[in-house]
Amino acid sequence: MNIISHKLSVLQTVFLVTVFLPFINCYFVNVDAHAEECFFDKVTAGTKMGLTFEVAEGGFLDIDVKITGPDGKVIYQGERESNGKYTFAAHTDGVYTYCFSNAMSTMTPKIVMFSMDIGEAPKGHDAEAEAHQNKLEEMIKELSTSLTSVKHEQEYMAVRDRIHRAINESTNSRVVLWAFFEAAVLVAMTVGQVYYLRRFFEVRRVV
Repeated sequence: MNIISHKLSVLQTVFLVTVFLPFINCYFVNVDAHAEECFFDKVTAGTKMGLTFEVAEGGFLDIDVKITGPDGKVIYQGERESNGKYTFAAHTDGVYTYCFSNAMSTMTPKIVMFSMDIGEAPKGHDAEAEAHQNKLEEMIKELSTSLTSVKHEQEYMAVRDRIHRAINESTNSRVVLWAFFEAAVLVAMTVGQVYYLRRFFEVRRVV
């Protein structure tokens, strides 16, 4: 009986994790110069929402960010940001817009990694009026939130690692090219000096 109860508890936990895990959408988007890319989420009032982003490639790794509500209200706006995280609660029902603008760039496109997190919709009055709430559900909600944070951190660490690796490889290539250039200059100077000294000490016969 204990084994059966344990299995049922595990199955219940897995089911609750699946149910209560927030919706997480992770994307990579290419934003061309002088262009703007927008994405949309339709939610009900009171729903917790979040936007996490990081510029992976392009230029100075900066982008303009803007979040607007269904009524046109600007919820968040940032200029020339490399990364960021912003959470808020929907103030009204409708479609919320997330926009990434590369208008400041003249010719360099940007690659942006971002995720739009949508929490649970607010519960009705009947659910809120319940005197006793399932403690296991609360623990699963906290666990799902922690897993979401860990997942985001892993993704951003991977992006940062790729960016730093690209910078290191570029720096190493430039160092190698500069070393070859210096060696070529030294060889040319040596040959020139030898030629000049031979000409200087050359004895010319007068016929």
